Amino acid sequence: MSTSSQGITTITPARRTEHVAYAIRDIAVEAEKLRKQGIRILPLNIGDPLKYDFKTPRHMIEAVYRSMLEQNNGYAPSIAMDDAEAALHREVKRKRIPNLRSLFVSIGASEGIELCLTALVNPGENVLMPFPGYPLYTAVMQKLEAEIRPYYLDEENGWQPDVADMEARIDANTRAICLINPNNPTGALYRKEVLLDVIALARKHRLVVFSDEIYDRLVFDGLEHVSTASLADDVAFVTFGGLSKNYLVPGWRMGWTFISGPEELVADFDEAVHKFVRARLCASAPMQAAIVPALEGPQDHLPDVVARLTQRRDYTMERLNAIPGISCVKPEGAFYAFPKMDVPIPDKEFVVRLLREQHVLVVHGSGFGQKPGTQHFRVVTLPDMATLESAYDQLETFMRQF
Repeated sequence: MSTSSQGITTITPARRTEHVAYAIRDIAVEAEKLRKQGIRILPLNIGDPLKYDFKTPRHMIEAVYRSMLEQNNGYAPSIAMDDAEAALHREVKRKRIPNLRSLFVSIGASEGIELCLTALVNPGENVLMPFPGYPLYTAVMQKLEAEIRPYYLDEENGWQPDVADMEARIDANTRAICLINPNNPTGALYRKEVLLDVIALARKHRLVVFSDEIYDRLVFDGLEHVSTASLADDVAFVTFGGLSKNYLVPGWRMGWTFISGPEELVADFDEAVHKFVRARLCASAPMQAAIVPALEGPQDHLPDVVARLTQRRDYTMERLNAIPGISCVKPEGAFYAFPKMDVPIPDKEFVVRLLREQHVLVVHGSGFGQKPGTQHFRVVTLPDMATLESAYDQLETFMRQF
C-alpha cells in the first residue's frame, strides 16, 4: 500500500511490472483514439493476417466445428490430445529434430515460451535475446526479474545474428540463447552456417537454445528454412511453433513446444517445464483438432499466401528505399520489414506524429530493441496493394518535412 498526495491509500503494483511494455499493442491505443473520431487509419502495425485479406483454410474450420459437435469441449490431456500429439511427433520427424525428449501444445507459442523461460531462469540470471526481436520475450524476462542480455542483429549482413557480439555477452549467469527465425520484426531468414556458429557457442557454454520458428513456412525467393535443432544432437534445444501465422488462425491460440537434446543434459529441465504444463491444466481441446488437418491436410493456401506476400514485400522494398531518409533490408521470410530512418526526432515521436498527421500506423523500432545510435520502425507487409500504396504515399509526404 502507499498514500497519494490527496491522502488516498492506493494498491501498489509489483515492481516487476514497472518496465513491462508491448510496443505493438501500446501504439494501437493512440490509433483507437483517432478511430473514435471517425478517422480512417492505414494499419501497418499488427501481424494478424485476418485483419487484412487472408482467410483461414476451410478444412481447418470444419475440423474444429466437428470436434465441438463431438463434445470435445472438456479438459484435454496436459500434453495434447492423442491425434494432435501423434501429428506433432510426425512434425518433429519432418523437421529432422533428433533426441526429442517431450512436446506439448500451448495457448499460442507465447505460452510455451513463457513456461520454458520460467522453468529455466532465476532472478538475476540472463538470457541472450535478439535486438531487434519480439517484445514478448523481454516482457516475460521482466516478470521473472531476470536480466535481458541483448545481442544485436547485423543490419549490414541481412539482419543475421552477430555471433561475435553474442559470445562477448556470455558470462557465468547466462542460461540460454534465443533465436527468432524467420525474425520478427526484420523478416531475416538465418543462414545454416550462422545457426551452426550459434550452436557451437551453446555447446561450449552449456546453454539452452530457444528457437522460435513460428513463421517457418512463410519463406520467400525459393529459400529453405532450417530448424536449428536439426543441426546437432548434443545440445539442449527448445523449438517453438504453432498454427497462428502459417495457417492463418492467430485467434485460435494454438502453439507447441519441442524439447530435445541428450537425456543427461535436459532431463531435469524437461521435468521442470512439465510441472508448469500440468499446473496450467491444458490448451483448448477443440482447437487442437486443427493440428492434424493443418499439418497433414491440404497445403494449397501456402503457395498463394507466399506469392501475395512476396509481391507485397517487393513493393514495400521499392517504395521504402525510394524515400529519402529511409532504407530497408529485404526480408526473406515472415511478413515484416524493419526500415531504418534518418530523422532528428526519437522513433516513438516519429511514429506518433506519422499516425496523427498522416493516419498511418506503424510500430517504433525501440519497442523491439535496436542498436544504439540507430532508429527504425516496423511495418507489416500483409495489407493489400491499394492500402500499401496509400500508406507509403502518406509516409513519403510525411518524410518531406525532414
